[in-house]
Amino acid sequence: MRIFLLLLFIFFLTLGVHAQQHKQADTTVNHHVPIIKIDKAELLNNIDVIANTQAGLNNNFTDGSYSNSRFAVNQFRLEIKGNVFENKVFFRFRDRYTRDPEVQSVDNISRSTDIAFIGYNISDKTSIAIGKMTANWGGFEFDMNPIDIYQYNDIVDNADNFLTGVQFNWKISSEHTLSAQVLNSRTKTFEELYKNVPDLREAKFPAAYVGTWNGSFLEGKFQTIWSFSIFQEASKQGSPVNMYYTALGNQFRSKKWLLQYDFKWSSEDLDRSGMVSAFVPDHILPHAAQHVSYLEHWLRIVYSVNEQWKISTIGMVNTASWKDVPEEMSTSNKLRTSWGLIPSVEFYPIKNYNLKFFASYVGRFYRYNDYAKQNFEASNASTGRIMIGIASPLLIL
Repeated sequence: MRIFLLLLFIFFLTLGVHAQQHKQADTTVNHHVPIIKIDKAELLNNIDVIANTQAGLNNNFTDGSYSNSRFAVNQFRLEIKGNVFENKVFFRFRDRYTRDPEVQSVDNISRSTDIAFIGYNISDKTSIAIGKMTANWGGFEFDMNPIDIYQYNDIVDNADNFLTGVQFNWKISSEHTLSAQVLNSRTKTFEELYKNVPDLREAKFPAAYVGTWNGSFLEGKFQTIWSFSIFQEASKQGSPVNMYYTALGNQFRSKKWLLQYDFKWSSEDLDRSGMVSAFVPDHILPHAAQHVSYLEHWLRIVYSVNEQWKISTIGMVNTASWKDVPEEMSTSNKLRTSWGLIPSVEFYPIKNYNLKFFASYVGRFYRYNDYAKQNFEASNASTGRIMIGIASPLLIL
């Protein structure tokens, strides 16, 4: 073993000597060959490399009692995007290093990859893109950079938000843009996601059709992100088994204040979001629930004290309903209601640079109706998290 280490040391020492000789020889020559040629380097002017990062100390609480503390990288998503060939061709790639890189069975790409598409600008007003992309659900909660989110509301938190397909954009004017997407409705197979649901026949082309409108009014003070989506998953005795999802995002901005409100509603013939199925025991329901619906409200208020300090609060509520609950056993099919409260303080130490220190509290509260408590052994619960950290979309290139 010692002889091996000695030989290894001599090997690296020899490499070092040769490297020094080449380095000294290069300094005697009055020219250098750049790693990237000048004509190629100009392409980098249209390329951005961004390290979207959120990290800090998380202090967790369960039902009002302290659980644990840990430092964690809550978000790290490396992004590369840009334009090539006279701004006609564009691309975007973003990979999440805080998620397991498991290749999905439907779209054949890692679940950790959020975005991987290539696009073409047909004209100044129209474009097309193909690949894995953000599903344009609508709403300002989902439109935010994930590093600025301390906790999503339930629908976004449980959705497949990045799907593979095609997108078409049409810029009607400087204030209004329409987009249409045809996407795979999921990244996993029917059986992996829903298990063996009786009497259902899987769709040969499980697709999601998404339409989105981005609007701007009052010189940008009031903005909208509205969308409507239809998911085709299966059929039952010749009738379609679909999911319908609506998200209406509204924003008002003034010099000091930012107000954002999202309304979301999801009606699912088959429990695509999976929240109802998750708290119904397997011995009662060994597969995904049918005929469920979710209703959400999300409100964010931000006050800018000055250029460096911001105070914000987020309030959110979600209701989960199951229409198959027998009427004689329950006065309401609303099985669960969840609330969330997220007050935050943010400090930007460098003016005109998007890097912030933050302190935030994330409080979640879950309440079940009597039917869920008696039949599913569900119990009311609450969680809390105090977060102190740093976040920035670090522009590397």
